[in-house]
Amino acid sequence: AGMGASGAPQPPNILLLLMDDMGWGDLGVYGEPSRETPNLDRMAAEGMLFPNFYSANPLCSPSRAALLTGRLPIRNGFYTTNAHARNAYTPQEIVGGIPDSEQLLPELLKKAGYVSKIVGKWHLGHRPQFHPLKHGFDEWFGSPNCHFGPYDNKARPNIPVYRDWEMVGRYYEEFPINLKTGEANLTQIYLQEALDFIKRQARHHPFFLYWAVDATHAPVYASKPFLGTSQRGRYGDAVREIDDSVGKMLELLHDLHVADNTFVFFTSDNGAALISAPEQAGSNGPFLCGKQTTFEGGMREPALAWWPGHIAAGQVSHQLGSIMDLFTTSLALAGLTPPRDRAIDGLNLLPALLQGRLMDRPVFYYRGDTLMATTLGQHKAHFWTWTNSWENFRQGIDFCPGQNVSGVTTHSLEDHTKLPLIFHLGRDPGERFPLSFASAEYQEALSRITSVVQQHQEALVPGQPQLNVCNWAVMNWAPPGCEKLGKCLTPPESIPKKCLWSH
Repeated sequence: AGMGASGAPQPPNILLLLMDDMGWGDLGVYGEPSRETPNLDRMAAEGMLFPNFYSANPLCSPSRAALLTGRLPIRNGFYTTNAHARNAYTPQEIVGGIPDSEQLLPELLKKAGYVSKIVGKWHLGHRPQFHPLKHGFDEWFGSPNCHFGPYDNKARPNIPVYRDWEMVGRYYEEFPINLKTGEANLTQIYLQEALDFIKRQARHHPFFLYWAVDATHAPVYASKPFLGTSQRGRYGDAVREIDDSVGKMLELLHDLHVADNTFVFFTSDNGAALISAPEQAGSNGPFLCGKQTTFEGGMREPALAWWPGHIAAGQVSHQLGSIMDLFTTSLALAGLTPPRDRAIDGLNLLPALLQGRLMDRPVFYYRGDTLMATTLGQHKAHFWTWTNSWENFRQGIDFCPGQNVSGVTTHSLEDHTKLPLIFHLGRDPGERFPLSFASAEYQEALSRITSVVQQHQEALVPGQPQLNVCNWAVMNWAPPGCEKLGKCLTPPESIPKKCLWSH
């Protein structure tokens, strides 16, 4: 590690690369046949690969809240109680966001002298009290939401793009995305923001860079040099551009001689969104279903760790990992301990990363306010099964296209709490063959999982649900900076109402 100003060793820089809706099967190193991710594959070859790594939720915003707090969405408030087991995301009309009571990673890293920047999608609330710079980040270039649109700026405004405190334009206006061709320069802009920040900080403070790009979230986009270059359609073009960008960031770390003092982790917020397959979605490899569901395809993610000179090259860890571990691991890298006044769900992965140790831990799969499943060791128990409603399914909304496992991929919410469906993920990663209820293996797995779940539920104090109330008046009509740009819109009258989630 480099030396700080005081002569004490400086803690390592931390670079978290969070993809959007990228599936487990999307990287060459995970077996993707076209092998169009040479930089990420090399990052894996020079570091450690985690085949059993999970997001904290099958949707974007709760997963991001979990990454930055080290806590399950049920604890940090990123869920809804409006409809049992309904996923809830953070659209423009949502009233809630990250509560002040939550302590975010960049806030805590300040104690060790880190300067923090977020590039890309925030998604933890867009009202002024939820701004990333109020929650520990020193810099932001990006947007509070995904690049949905274009909207007419009457019923719904286009989503703003911010530099720090103020908007600098809106998607589809100052930041064009051509939905016909898929052309947009956003990934290049986000790459430049990252490279500039690294160059500025590398000499001075330890830095924390959270690079949260969303080119792989439908509608997918890429810049002109990448369009039409992939064997995988437009989604593949977006992945190739991201892969190229990661290559440029790692190269810069080498050029500045800070590679051996920079911990880099690459993962995704949830599984590939098969609803937009095949042209606009990735691959979940051998796993069942995708985004929105608590089957493996919805929550198992590609994950790579890279830290030259510290993490030995070419390692594979079978540690059950979680996106929440990035919170605890980053604090450990900074020499800090997690807050003791609240439940933290993330583990410190340094023993796995540096000594190849394996730690026993459960993975909890929540959908909204409902614990749908739990994995412990190789066994996964489903307490509830559900893909999406018959009504949505009949409208052509399909989270598991081409996959139907009888009694498992159900379109009504099925209660298995009395007799859970249990799968052995080592033998059956696709969750196709539930263990026989009568088998000794089933009984043994059930008793281990039941006691872990009981302990979890007895101690659980759910947070205030943030995703229950919607109000058209709180949408991004007039964000700070809109006057300078002449971009302020008049909000409609304020009518708070219950959010009703269609998916």
